[in-house]
Amino acid sequence: MPGCFKKAWYGLASLLSFSSFLLIIIALAVPHWLSGKILCQTGVDLVNATDPELVKFIGDIYYGLFRGCKVRQCGLGGRRSQFTIFPHLVKELNTGLHLTILLLLLLALALALVSMGFAILNMVQVPYRAVNGPGGICLWNVLAGGAVALAITSFMAAVRFHHLTERVANFQEKLFQFVVVEERYEESFWICVASASAHAANLVVVAISQIPLPEIKTKIEEATVTAEDILY
Repeated sequence: MPGCFKKAWYGLASLLSFSSFLLIIIALAVPHWLSGKILCQTGVDLVNATDPELVKFIGDIYYGLFRGCKVRQCGLGGRRSQFTIFPHLVKELNTGLHLTILLLLLLALALALVSMGFAILNMVQVPYRAVNGPGGICLWNVLAGGAVALAITSFMAAVRFHHLTERVANFQEKLFQFVVVEERYEESFWICVASASAHAANLVVVAISQIPLPEIKTKIEEATVTAEDILY
């Protein structure tokens, strides 16, 4: 049985893995990976709008991995519309990259659970095989954190190099052309960053659990028997 010191750290490691699992689920469910401002370029060109008038043609957009929403401002007031990524919009995007992001996050979900299971195993007993011990916990956390980090990097690549927001904003637009004037990452994106950070923190936790504690030695006083004690 592991000592109380190691049990506490392994318990913390299992909680961090489970929290990473929950964070990924939240990031997948909440459609707030990125938000931005979109300019109705067609409306601006039609009325030859100047800088002070451009505000009337700037709308909003936000989206996640499955759905999103945009507000069109083309000079006649805002028109709000919601959209879903599947099954039609994904064909206008980089389909392979988008599916890769989803698969990496699903893989990270499974690896986070495996990491939690290994931490619980080490908390209740000392595994016979070294691969099931602290090294195994570190391995699964590296894989899970790496999968999340790759998903985050892939999403950033889709935004920066494949003009993801512009493609989403112009989906099924036949009359108007929209230009992205501002982009910012939102809570779902940063939740994924926190998930990867949890796995990195787990590596530190496992390393701390391996620090040997100093043994507390109790001084045993030797009993001395004198002649007076025997007579007594």
